[in-house]
Amino acid sequence: MDTALYLAGLGLLFLLWVKGKGLEYVIVHHRWIFVCLFLLPLSLIFDVYYNLRAWVVFKMCSAPKLHNQRVKQIQKQVQDWKKEGAKTFMCTGRPGWLTVSLRVGKYKKTHKNIMINLLDILEVDTKRQVVRVEPLVSMGQLTALLNSIGWTLPVVPELDDLTVGGLIMGTGIESSSHNHGLFQHVCLAFELVLADGSFVRCTPTENSDLFYAVPWSCGTLGFLVAAEVKIIPAKKYVKLRYESVRGLAKICETFSLESSKKENDFVEGLMYSMDEAVVMTGVLTDEAEPGKVNSIGSYWKPWFFKHAETYLRANHGGTEYIPLRHYYHRHTRSIFWELQDILPFGNNPIFRYLFGWMVPPKISLLKLTQGETIRKLYEQHHVVQDMLVPMKYLEKAIKVFQAEINVYPLWLCPFMLPSQPGMCHPKEDQAELYIDIGAYGEPKQKHFQAKASMRQLEKFVRDVHGFQMLYADCYMSRDEFWEMFDGSLYHKLRKQLNCEEAFPEVYDKICKAARH
Repeated sequence: MDTALYLAGLGLLFLLWVKGKGLEYVIVHHRWIFVCLFLLPLSLIFDVYYNLRAWVVFKMCSAPKLHNQRVKQIQKQVQDWKKEGAKTFMCTGRPGWLTVSLRVGKYKKTHKNIMINLLDILEVDTKRQVVRVEPLVSMGQLTALLNSIGWTLPVVPELDDLTVGGLIMGTGIESSSHNHGLFQHVCLAFELVLADGSFVRCTPTENSDLFYAVPWSCGTLGFLVAAEVKIIPAKKYVKLRYESVRGLAKICETFSLESSKKENDFVEGLMYSMDEAVVMTGVLTDEAEPGKVNSIGSYWKPWFFKHAETYLRANHGGTEYIPLRHYYHRHTRSIFWELQDILPFGNNPIFRYLFGWMVPPKISLLKLTQGETIRKLYEQHHVVQDMLVPMKYLEKAIKVFQAEINVYPLWLCPFMLPSQPGMCHPKEDQAELYIDIGAYGEPKQKHFQAKASMRQLEKFVRDVHGFQMLYADCYMSRDEFWEMFDGSLYHKLRKQLNCEEAFPEVYDKICKAARH
């Protein structure tokens, strides 16, 4: 009883303090309080509900039966929009705060919202080695099911909440991409509802122009209603080797060499400064050496990027065996390293053991509750960018990142970019090894200015025939954007499928210059 009264008294004092300071002040200056008390429990409830729902739906095999009915409902919404005079552009009705991108699309308030409630895994065909899924299926949902039956995707982007639709309409990458390409390159078919309400299926041989134009189009060619994705047999562990490397030239040489080795199932680098990095290479295996298994995904374990850093600080390498699903989602708990800015004590052993089972807070809930003040602060004093450049320019790219933003750690992830039609392909008519340089955090460069600095970075990426991931803030002009991306097939299909009156152009949907 005394304990309950004590807690109630503390709660009352806390509420009085919040009232005195103002809710916005607390959210901006003491956000960890709000995150710990509200967002972590809400995120847990959110996860439990959706995981339970996905399990029940799959076990009852109800998703395939309902899928066609749901697609017809989407078609009807589009047809009704046409009958009403097609007065505004269309977009998905999914709220902007639910997406993993930090950007909240203002177009949701002005466009016709088409409700697309497609959340389920439809079929796992082990004979064809294909999984057919609806667009809102998440990576966490998909790996949980596939790994439990001995299968996996060739490319599994790290964060649990990334959806199949987002990874197709935008893009996705993983440390296996040096062998398999981007997420779009392991997709075998797309099913869409077009601007006239018709349904179409496209593959590399059937409606092939549309198949190659859909990736990176951000929902401006039609509504994705299902996708077929390649699956491969899974193994129990990833045998992961850590190598500490010092000196920029040596880092780039080592990383480029390991990325070119097909026998490496996974290649990843974490740069902790311009001259310090840990290069990790992994191989799938069913056997593990005794005492070397590290279940890094367990809630009480150190955050992965901090764990990798211990090899750098000790100035030696090492090998361990990580359970497959733990490896896939190794950056989820700390949202790479973004969570350290929100919960500075989040990697403390005491916090991990007591509350780590609730981490991370949902990115969607962080967005929903950030408010205009935090949004503006993030925009001006925080960077979340993935720039894709040819591997041969890695050293030059790191120097440009250092000069313009100076953010560490940097995430290095290699990928093979095949020569295929669409918005994103190599300059030459052959496949080329690229690298994703991911910068997430507060810039330490003294002269950093969000717009000016990012425009310099974007110019460098354009000059080396690289690409910017479109989930992030983009400051390019329309001409600069279409200099970076190949719009020939995209614009041809926009006209051919009557998309120009139905959907905004991708530039207008994602670039800041078009939205302000």
